Amino acid sequence: MTSLKLYLLGAPRAELDGEPIEVDTRKAIALLAYLALASPPGPRRRDSLAAFFWPDVDQARAHGALRRTLSALNKGLGGGWLRVERETVGFEPDANAWLDMDAFHACLAGCRTHGHPATEVCPNCLPALAQAAGLYRGDFMAGFTLRDSPAFDDWQFFQMEAARRDLAGALERLARGYAAQGDLEQGIEHARRWLALDSLHEPAHRQLMLLYAWSGQRAAAVRQYRECVRVLEQELGVAPLDETTQLYAALKENRPPAPPAPLAPAPATRGAATPAQPAAAQAPAPPQRPLVGRQAEWSLLLARYAAARVDGGLVVIEGEAGIGKTRLAEAFLEQARGGGARAVIARCFEGELNLAYGPFVEGLRAAISAGGAVGGAAPDWLRNLPAHWVSEGARLLPELQGLRPDAPPPLPLEGPGAQSRFFEGLRQLLLAALEAAAVGSGAAAVGSATAAGLLLIDDAQWIDEASLDLLTYLVRRARGQPLLLLVTWRAEQVPAGHRLRALLAEAERGGSGAALKLRRLSRAAVAELVAQARAARPLDADTLERLFQESEGLPFFVVEYLAALDQAGSEQAAWWSLPGSVRSLLQARLAGVDEAGWQLLSTAAVIGRSFDFDTLHTASGRGDDETVSGLEGLIAAGLVGEVGPVGAGTAGSSAGSDPSYDFSHAKLRALVYEETSQARRRLLHRRVAEALSTRGQRQSGTPAGANSPLGALAGLIAQHLQLAGREQAAADYFKLAGEHARGLAANAEALAHFRSALALGHPAAAALHESIGDLETLSGAYDAALKSYETAAALAPAEDLGRLEHRLGGVYQRRGDWELAESHFESALNDLATASGAARARLLADWSLTAHRRGDTARALGLAQQALELAEAAADHPALAQAHNILGVLASSQGDIAQARHHLQRSLELAELLGTPGMRAAALNNLALAYGGEGDYEPALRLAEQALALSVAQGDRHHEAALHNNLADLLQAMGRTQDARRHVTQSVKIYAEIGAEAGRLQPEIWKLAEW
Repeated sequence: MTSLKLYLLGAPRAELDGEPIEVDTRKAIALLAYLALASPPGPRRRDSLAAFFWPDVDQARAHGALRRTLSALNKGLGGGWLRVERETVGFEPDANAWLDMDAFHACLAGCRTHGHPATEVCPNCLPALAQAAGLYRGDFMAGFTLRDSPAFDDWQFFQMEAARRDLAGALERLARGYAAQGDLEQGIEHARRWLALDSLHEPAHRQLMLLYAWSGQRAAAVRQYRECVRVLEQELGVAPLDETTQLYAALKENRPPAPPAPLAPAPATRGAATPAQPAAAQAPAPPQRPLVGRQAEWSLLLARYAAARVDGGLVVIEGEAGIGKTRLAEAFLEQARGGGARAVIARCFEGELNLAYGPFVEGLRAAISAGGAVGGAAPDWLRNLPAHWVSEGARLLPELQGLRPDAPPPLPLEGPGAQSRFFEGLRQLLLAALEAAAVGSGAAAVGSATAAGLLLIDDAQWIDEASLDLLTYLVRRARGQPLLLLVTWRAEQVPAGHRLRALLAEAERGGSGAALKLRRLSRAAVAELVAQARAARPLDADTLERLFQESEGLPFFVVEYLAALDQAGSEQAAWWSLPGSVRSLLQARLAGVDEAGWQLLSTAAVIGRSFDFDTLHTASGRGDDETVSGLEGLIAAGLVGEVGPVGAGTAGSSAGSDPSYDFSHAKLRALVYEETSQARRRLLHRRVAEALSTRGQRQSGTPAGANSPLGALAGLIAQHLQLAGREQAAADYFKLAGEHARGLAANAEALAHFRSALALGHPAAAALHESIGDLETLSGAYDAALKSYETAAALAPAEDLGRLEHRLGGVYQRRGDWELAESHFESALNDLATASGAARARLLADWSLTAHRRGDTARALGLAQQALELAEAAADHPALAQAHNILGVLASSQGDIAQARHHLQRSLELAELLGTPGMRAAALNNLALAYGGEGDYEPALRLAEQALALSVAQGDRHHEAALHNNLADLLQAMGRTQDARRHVTQSVKIYAEIGAEAGRLQPEIWKLAEW
């Protein structure tokens, strides 16, 4: 019989009986691949295929091209494997068709039947994972493209991305698995291949560093770190993550983390023929960690349990993965057992949906074993059960026939009432196994006279249909029975309309059901959990706060981070990396995301943790309906959630009433971003930047300046452009973002943006250094400001030197270096010889202040008068405001308060007209000093407080300190000693910071009072 083999991993090829298929068009190979991997499987309409592969021609020609391609393909295939109908075309493989992609995924899927989370590895996984890695000859259809079919290229790209992601997961597990087995050479080989998929993937670098260290190749581990540093710097211009740097430090000091423990065997697959389990399997001991933040839930469980002693019921514990559902249920079972209750635990596992009644088989078998079924003797409760019910239970548990030889063979499971008889037999078996025991004296916490039995169905989101039928039967017949059915499920995996939710609603309507929806722990609850878990070694406040931020209140994350801390010992900096168990939980939640969902998730991760629909839709490249349905699927899976209307401050969003969305956990977003290939990330960052830029330009209109909506988005756009590798464009946007932030007096953010623009090679380097110097001057970082201005002067054209010399003189003036200040002012005046009178007027006003501070009153007056004359001649309001201000200061120093008030009031009027906060603060402060000198303290206090508010808003640290000091003097004079001390304390604190930055004692810095 003819056999077909289709190889799509690597360069595509198809073989019939070992011979390559010859076709005369690339479209035929593309069409075969597309039909063979159709998702969902099945035929495709001719109309859609024609539009997909021939989008640039009219419908008739596209259909004609499709007919010719199908003819060529059918001929190459020898007339098999294609079903060509009038309206549809489909691929129909039979037993003699083999696809490497199917084989690749089958190997990976086989590992999901081993009874452990999908991201973990056991000894049985290694051969299957190695086979999958061997099948991956290269990227999906490597080297193949259809230039005239963008839709096919997109489909091919996402198939490739998904396959690379699956391979990366397999290689990671192989590296970890072989390391745990002690085969470090194999682990290194697979880790190298993992890293080759994405050289910027830091977890792969870290895994290689560890493998080298464990194998005694310390020098190779160090080289691997340096290679990581090199590639991140060259490609992204960023340093490695703290986690990578901390690992390097540990390896360099020859204290690598301990190698992983040997792999545990996979749990036995459950089924009717599984041997009886030991009693210990009935209920694993709950983790030894405190149960906090669940007082209300515990009280409800107690109340429901008390009611179930008379009239059975159902309690559902639901919540997201890691919220503590199983922990709460197991803790309750433990206490109930202490009160004499019996319990059966039936656990559901992912990948076992085809094992009918698997959870009940496990639970009943454990109950029989725990009840004393040893040496072939049945426990008392089983001996007392009517034989016909034992016969029904023997359908699932054949060993019951050996324990009860008197039980007749079960009747055929057919005909009316057969299934009800079967279910009733299992119910009677469960009730007998859970028969209430007398409560002893130590059981006061749960129950009084008798204890109800408990049946726990754990992780019911993975329950098989047959078990769900049986559970439904049990819930509906719980009335009048001493039985509490306790069910846990992950809320995100049990959508509305699911049979489990319908069953709960039915029980709630009948008064026998209740649901507990677990929420994340509050800060206080996390602190309590940590305090109880680490009573002997409490965490400091900063570490505790970081633990809350990293875990976001998920109990499982809190516990795993604490375990990581215990392993790290005293080196607390080393334990913030994502614990393997947390990573596995998150990866398991992502395992079921389809291609479209992953595309949206990766786009959302690139946008940021919060995102809006428009940006997601535009950047992802998906259609309207695809984006809506995909987003709804992600919400239903609990991976993202709607967080309310988009606000103006939401990253990547526009103001309005549309909703915004958020990842359910920051670590989930980080993991999705990490597992998206570098090429895909760059593409998405570029698309996001373009979407934001288009939105900003549309909202801004023309021109789009620093204070426009585009300016508000500029920092975000710049970050995306930088990560997309578009450094020149990113530099332009960083500069615009700096100007926007500076206009809002967000000085720290403006500094960061300007420095980023410089680092990316923005051509306006001199202007950027000058702007950075201005901001450093405001912050009191005078040494840094001088360096920035000097650099700007070195790069600037000659016509800008006068302004920069003026700036340098101003910094020295603030520091009290009068000679250096005058030297720069003199140079500035020479450079400004041909400049406007306004520029020279402002310079002379500042020079006048320096002369005044040096005690040269006559010279100060002369300079100030020249400044006023030049300003009046130029009719320049800023220069006039500055000239009147210095004249007011000089008049006040000479005791001419009336003249001082005149000049200072005029300066204030001009400053208010101009809206310049720095000049307003100067005039207000100097007026306050003039009023205070006359003993007029109330208006002086009001003026000084206004000046302080302006200086704080502007971020002018030196002037802020001076105003605190001036206010303290005023308050002391008014008899308000306590208020005065408060201002003195704040003043001293700021002065000390400025003085320390200057590098040496600067007494004049502390003497600033007027300016």
